[in-house]
Amino acid sequence: MAGAVTGTAVLGALTGLAAVPIGRRAVGRATPRRFTGLGRAEAGPPRARWAVGCGGPTVGPGRWTVAVVGAVVYGALAVARGDEPALPALLLVAAVGLVLAVTDLSALRLPDPLVGAVALGGGLGLPATALVAGEPGRVTTALVGVGLSLGGYLLLALLPGARLGFGDVKLAAALGFPLGWLGWPVLRLGLLLPHLLAGVTVLVLLAAGRIRRDTPLPFGPAILAGAWLAAVLT
Repeated sequence: MAGAVTGTAVLGALTGLAAVPIGRRAVGRATPRRFTGLGRAEAGPPRARWAVGCGGPTVGPGRWTVAVVGAVVYGALAVARGDEPALPALLLVAAVGLVLAVTDLSALRLPDPLVGAVALGGGLGLPATALVAGEPGRVTTALVGVGLSLGGYLLLALLPGARLGFGDVKLAAALGFPLGWLGWPVLRLGLLLPHLLAGVTVLVLLAAGRIRRDTPLPFGPAILAGAWLAAVLT
C-alpha cells in the first residue's frame, strides 16, 4: 500500500510539472477577461498579480509549486480511494484539474476544451467502472450531481453582483458527475467547500491588504480544491 501511494504521488508530481506549460499554452497570450457575472465580461490588460501590491506581471504558479500540489492531490486520492477501481478515472480528472488551476490563476480563464476533458474523464471512465463493478445505480446519482451542480452555480451566477463566470458554472457541472458518483455526502461537501475556501481566502487577503474589494479573483481553484477535499475526506 505504501509503495502504491508513493508511486501515485510521484506520478502526481510529474503531472504537476507538465500542467504548468500545458496551462500556459492553453491560455496563450490572449487578453484575459474579468468576469462581473454570468455572460458579462470586460477585456482587460495582460493579467498582473492578483495579490495587489506584489509588483509586476506574473504568469501564475511555478512548476515546482504545482508539482508539490500534484503530489499531494494524487497521494491523498490514493490513500482515500486506492481500493476503488475508479481511482484511475479520478486521477485523470485531477490531472486536468491541475491544468485548469494553472490557467485560472494565470489568466482568469477556464478553457472549454479543458473543462470538456474533465467532463469526459468522469463521464466515460466512471460509468465504465460502475458497469464492471456491477453498480450501475451510481451513474444515476452522478447525473443528479451534474444537475444540482449546474443548477446551483447557474443560480449563483445570475444573482445581482455575482462574480462567477460561465466557466465556473461549467466546471462545477463537470465535477458534479464524479462527486455524485462518489455518493451524496461527497456531493454535498463538494458543493459547500468551494464557497467556504473562497470566502476564507478573500477575507485573509483583504485583511492583509493584498487585494481590494473589486479585485477579480479566480474561483476555479476553489471549485477544484473543494471537490478534491470532499473526495478524500468523506
